[in-house]
Amino acid sequence: MNYMRTSLLLAAMTGLFLAVGYLVGGQAGMLIAFAVALAMNAFSYWNSDKMVLRMHGAQEVNDQTAPEYVEIVRRLARNADLPMPKTYVMHNAQPNAFATGRDPEHAAVAATTGLLERLTPEEVAGVMAHELAHIKNRDTLIMTITATIAGAISMLANFAMFFRGDRNNPLGLIGSLALMFLAPMAAMIVQMAISRNREYAADRLGAEICRRPMWLGSALGRLEQGAHDYENQAAERNPATAHMFIINPLSGERMDGLFSTHPNTRNRIAALQKLANEWQTPGADTVFDHDEDERRSGPWT
Repeated sequence: MNYMRTSLLLAAMTGLFLAVGYLVGGQAGMLIAFAVALAMNAFSYWNSDKMVLRMHGAQEVNDQTAPEYVEIVRRLARNADLPMPKTYVMHNAQPNAFATGRDPEHAAVAATTGLLERLTPEEVAGVMAHELAHIKNRDTLIMTITATIAGAISMLANFAMFFRGDRNNPLGLIGSLALMFLAPMAAMIVQMAISRNREYAADRLGAEICRRPMWLGSALGRLEQGAHDYENQAAERNPATAHMFIINPLSGERMDGLFSTHPNTRNRIAALQKLANEWQTPGADTVFDHDEDERRSGPWT
């Protein structure tokens, strides 16, 4: 159902983009809009991961520079049957994380220093399992495409306003102007709906990957508070990337509202708690102080 909803929303976004192109220049404008969308998506497909990592000042780390963090990601990737992604750290006090990359073979995960310093190893594992779920579901590519199309719709709408659209189209001048105002808002709503939809799916798959739903549930509560306590200046400079983070880095959104890129955190925690009850798994318990044999029989096997 989640994939069907996402497909329908993507189709709606594409249709809206072509409609705005038609208003700008009729059938020729629609074809040009389609060509522009293909070019923008092709560029994003190959370069979006590098762009977003650079925007947030992410630095690649390894077993020598961040051994515990890298080992957590390695074990989770094994659980998820994924190639080991590149691991990055962002020097930022706000606890947060995101994943990027066009496919599992070219993926990266990035965590802030605030997340690694303020969360327990189990909570870090829950967060990184969520990010690996995005990679496994190929959400990183989906969100890149939606963000690109949404930006293109806004660009076309501004262009159409300048030329007042195609006066010969069936909607007439007033209808054209109305759609030119409403199209960017509609695109933003669709983009946010896709974001919220994929976050719930990644929460569930992330719980399956780390096998402890409340590791993520416990982390989400602390991340929500951290979003209030610490400003993410890099995200403020690049708000278009906010939907990529596990928690909204711009503001601690408290409502599952129409204009929120992320679901209500309490709703997410409640869903994870319900999942833990169904699985009859422990809560945010600690296993990292166990010996290696006990770890191998636990969630890290």
